[in-house]
Amino acid sequence: MKPILVIGAKGMLGRDLLPLLQSSFMEREVVGWDIEEIDIREEKSTRSKVETLNPETVINIAAYTDVDGCEKNREAAFQVNAEGMRHVALGAKACGAKVVYMSTDYIFDGKKKEPYLETDLPNPLSVYGQTKLKGEEVLQKGIDDHLIIRTQWLYGRHGKNFVASILRQAREKRTLTVVDDQTGSPTYTVDLSRAITGLLRQKSRGIFHVVNQGNCTWYTLSQAVMNFAQIEGITLTPVSSEALGRPALRPSYSVLDTQKLERETGMRLRHWADALKEYLNFICQERHLL
Repeated sequence: MKPILVIGAKGMLGRDLLPLLQSSFMEREVVGWDIEEIDIREEKSTRSKVETLNPETVINIAAYTDVDGCEKNREAAFQVNAEGMRHVALGAKACGAKVVYMSTDYIFDGKKKEPYLETDLPNPLSVYGQTKLKGEEVLQKGIDDHLIIRTQWLYGRHGKNFVASILRQAREKRTLTVVDDQTGSPTYTVDLSRAITGLLRQKSRGIFHVVNQGNCTWYTLSQAVMNFAQIEGITLTPVSSEALGRPALRPSYSVLDTQKLERETGMRLRHWADALKEYLNFICQERHLL
């Protein structure tokens, strides 16, 4: 049987997704590639490597995710997030493979003020959002059997993320300043990986929003981290995005509606607070960060 290929397998999401796919699709080989095996910025070699492997499904989670870095390196961001997706799609099309693409809430401008549906019109504020939207469009035009999964505010057991950063800063400082005018849904990569696997099992197509339930601001999330981790003596100070002065604009409200996921697959991710507690328990036991 043809294998499943994961591109970006050594990233935060990839390291949770790969073993889950391997246990869920035991009848197939699951192959994980990262930058050492494939550079999706290079069209010829990307097409050749994908065609040679001849996978049934290609899951592209390789991305330039430094949102502020994308503003400074626009061309590099488009090379990875848009052109890279096109190169992968060309290789996948040659062998008739399904393609899965991870996208983002940053394709929206945040002006709606209620959860975004899959059918809402995108209007990205940042280069990062623009490049990810272009990746979506490239895939939709090039591959009929495609699956676009939009998610947001990821944190996980492997790699850098906001929650781990807050914990680290709490050990180094007594006062932390956190943005309080951006609202979204913190999403645990373990839960996202389970949803991706479920969508593949059900042979789903099209666009799906996949996030943990509930929403909060980064400031509220930081408060929850301090509370659940039982860290005392830290002063959290809310600040506006404007005051922080970061290069890239972020949507002020980019909560994603997941009713389509529940309606078509029966899946509903748990509340973000419950997932956060599990994550904090894991890193407390395994990584001794608390």
